[in-house]
Amino acid sequence: MQIQVNRVFKVLLGIAFIFLSITQIHAQSISLAGKWRFKIDAKDEGVKGKWYSTVLPESVNLPGSMAENLKGDDITLKTKWTGSIYDSSYFFHPRLEKYRKPGNIKIPFWLTPAKHYTGAAWYQKDIEIPANWKGKRLVLSLEYPHSETKVWIDDIEIGTQYTFVVAQNFELPANLKGGKHTITLLIDNRIKAINVGQDSHSLTDHTQGNWNGVVGKMEVIAGSPVYFEDIQVYPDLKNRLAKVKIQLKANAKQSSAGKITLAATTFNTKNLLQVKPVTATYQITNGDGALEINLPMGDKIATWDEFDPALYRLTATLQSKDGKKDEKKVQFGMREFKAVGRTFEINGRPVFLRGTVNNCEFPLTGYPSMDVAAWVRIFKISKAHGLNHMRFHSFCPPEAAFIAADQIGFYLQPEGPSWANHGSSIGDGKPIDQFIYDETNRMTKNYGNYASFCMMAYGNEPRGKQVEYLTKFNNYWKAKDSRRLYTGASVGGSWPVIPNNEFMVRAGARGLDWGRKPESTSTYAKQIEQFTVPFVAHEMGQYCAFPDFDEIKKYTGVYRAKNFEMFQEDLKDHDMADQGHDFLMASGKLQALCYKNEIEKALRTPNYNGYQLLSLNDYPGQGTALVGVLDAFWDEKGYISAKEFKRFSNSTVPLLKVSKFVFTNNETLAAAVEVAHFGKAPIENAKLSWTLKDESGTNVAKGNFDPKTLAVTNCIAIGEIKFPLNSITKATKLKLEVTIDGTEFANDWSFWVYPAQLPQVKSNVYYCTSLDDKAQAVLAEGGSVFLNASGKVVKGKEVVQTFLPVFWNTSWFKMRPPHTLGILCDPKHAAFNNFPTDYHSDMQWWEIVNKSQVMNLEDFPSGFKPIIQPIDTWFLNRRLALVFEAKVGKGKLVVSSANLSPDLKDAPAAQQLYFSLQQYMMSAQFNPKYEVAFNTVKDIFESPSKIQFDTFTKDSPDELKPKPKTN
Repeated sequence: MQIQVNRVFKVLLGIAFIFLSITQIHAQSISLAGKWRFKIDAKDEGVKGKWYSTVLPESVNLPGSMAENLKGDDITLKTKWTGSIYDSSYFFHPRLEKYRKPGNIKIPFWLTPAKHYTGAAWYQKDIEIPANWKGKRLVLSLEYPHSETKVWIDDIEIGTQYTFVVAQNFELPANLKGGKHTITLLIDNRIKAINVGQDSHSLTDHTQGNWNGVVGKMEVIAGSPVYFEDIQVYPDLKNRLAKVKIQLKANAKQSSAGKITLAATTFNTKNLLQVKPVTATYQITNGDGALEINLPMGDKIATWDEFDPALYRLTATLQSKDGKKDEKKVQFGMREFKAVGRTFEINGRPVFLRGTVNNCEFPLTGYPSMDVAAWVRIFKISKAHGLNHMRFHSFCPPEAAFIAADQIGFYLQPEGPSWANHGSSIGDGKPIDQFIYDETNRMTKNYGNYASFCMMAYGNEPRGKQVEYLTKFNNYWKAKDSRRLYTGASVGGSWPVIPNNEFMVRAGARGLDWGRKPESTSTYAKQIEQFTVPFVAHEMGQYCAFPDFDEIKKYTGVYRAKNFEMFQEDLKDHDMADQGHDFLMASGKLQALCYKNEIEKALRTPNYNGYQLLSLNDYPGQGTALVGVLDAFWDEKGYISAKEFKRFSNSTVPLLKVSKFVFTNNETLAAAVEVAHFGKAPIENAKLSWTLKDESGTNVAKGNFDPKTLAVTNCIAIGEIKFPLNSITKATKLKLEVTIDGTEFANDWSFWVYPAQLPQVKSNVYYCTSLDDKAQAVLAEGGSVFLNASGKVVKGKEVVQTFLPVFWNTSWFKMRPPHTLGILCDPKHAAFNNFPTDYHSDMQWWEIVNKSQVMNLEDFPSGFKPIIQPIDTWFLNRRLALVFEAKVGKGKLVVSSANLSPDLKDAPAAQQLYFSLQQYMMSAQFNPKYEVAFNTVKDIFESPSKIQFDTFTKDSPDELKPKPKTN
């Protein structure tokens, strides 16, 4: 019995010892989270007034921003924002006057913070330094202050740091005594001598906001006076080792000698792999030391990539001869990300980057998430949409993002925190030139070991002597660190090419040529043939959808969606309050169709190596750019699911090459099937099959192809599909699906088949191309009139409609066309009895909608809804029509601003729609709901719209500026 008691006592003693050890370890840092004293220094009086020696009067909670603590100024028309505004109509247009009144300030450019402040602010907190910290190295660590920070401890100024990319660490005095001390921070978020550009996502109000505060971990850390300053791990797969480069430091420029032991183990693999430890001696002289140690990884190595993100944790232990100890843990992955010719390779296997741009949209806080779980969610959602890559536009995310991307298996391209444009430039001898080097060095030192950190750029679209500057930038980094690939800048198509880029991120090979009939045979090969390195499309897509007003209620944090509120109220003022959700869904379907076709075009292009969407989620700045299939919270909007999106954006995608999507029944549907396969390994003896179904789900035809091994590449030819359409006798929508049997990989396309010859029908409907005297007489006598008003519209003439939707948004691009977001219609309306359609634009609408005029129904009765309604830009919310019906006098009228007539040629969909409308007008179902005066209809062709767009601004985005002539 006594023996058992002794055993229990020993166990409890052991537990107590472990607890004590853990407590002692944890006691080596003091958290500074909590209440801080605070004061705004709007007049820059604090340094001269020695505020660090006073007790600041207010209080805030840190981590946090001033806006979160409701500190700063109220939003007014005179708020000095950090960011360009190219559409000043908000400030001057009479229509928007009510949104400029105090108490109802609603700005359209970006989200509205609770408070706004740009300038100096002071933060202060008392701490207790333990007596047993004597002789230790003390560091004040502030993760993600924004942005310049000056520190005092008591009355002693410690130093100043300015960075957007890493934690700011301040060495405290070595002779600091135990007891009570006061830490004072002076944080300034103004743009000063170092100007990264006011639209840079590192600080602009367009995205995260130019906030003031500290939002990450805040602590005082006590450590060994002899310590690891830096450890960088360089994987070498060929030689099965990791080269570990170590920088050592000793306080007070002391000398030290001893041993360093390196040990590593995997921590997220099914079977944990232990690496045999290695020990080496070190020497520190005058406070500095350095050494390199080769760590053999053993016979079995777990490599990191998007499919198997195996990670190692390196533990480095320092033991000095005089008993000092330090330990540092480093996460890394055994991977090699390279450019081999025009192809990316990960560990020797080709990789295609399916990416999105992260623009630093965090609408609850206004600053990036600092916790790993939030970033895991973002990367998991991206992967659910088939993506494997993320670019960070002119900002570097916090460490949590790298940790999460490593875990999930996601390739990252962080950037220096600069869009050196719109008031800044590079290569002109300004302070930013050196700052970019400083910031990218800080990034690689702090995050360079993370396997996901695969690419880097200076930032976005600069001005200045960029070729000279960025060429040197690339050379510097290629010589210094081979663990990732470098491109000078991520740029649009008009920027100069940096000749020594290891890969290209640029526009020029993106977009849809839907000024011509849609097809799926063209590629971007011609646009990229000049490049000899991998090509990635810069900011692909940018197709807009209408605002989701249900999103407004999600803004429960520091921001309010006053822009959405303004657009919703304006929609109501234009008598369409009940159509907001329908506009969202219909425009969203067109947006998704555009993304599908552009991504597929990229996937079928030889030597194309990736795309970066701008972006998978909405961008709330630059005039409110609703370009995402997800909202700013990374939530689905309802018109396409992740599973649906992934069908055409995945590691493996079946593709179809077809010359058109609209046929007549005297033709043959002829298509070629290809596959783009960038999976983990070749698919041996892959079997592909296809089905052609009508809208009821009935099989019209099916087939399969001979088995074929799919190599890791694209442009893999599978076979041909040919199906004569003569068995189809009425207007029909078909869906062709191609599947790789036994896998998740499948894709589908819609087609429309119309009778080549429509029946001749005697009609009592008067067809005309103007509201002539006869039309007026027929209506007066109770007859029916069809008006083909194509080319005759005046009221609405300023609205440019194409089949493509608004690009980015009409505010930022000064109402550059197109101005519409597709169409909305009711497929159950009897007018479509002979014209199969959904409620939104699809390929059969191209020849009807593209470049057709629209009619502005601003004077029509309240509640009036057309048969076919173009969706206007949400900045103007004009009530538009492509086809409408009305009772006029005693008669009934249908008006079309699309070219619909009995004499159409080579336009089977338009011909079919005209036939369907004629059948409807001759039926008993033709009974328009609304009465409209003849002169109101006639005015569409005589008077311009009452409200015209005027930007009131002469400046414009770079994309709209005249391009310099080149020889």
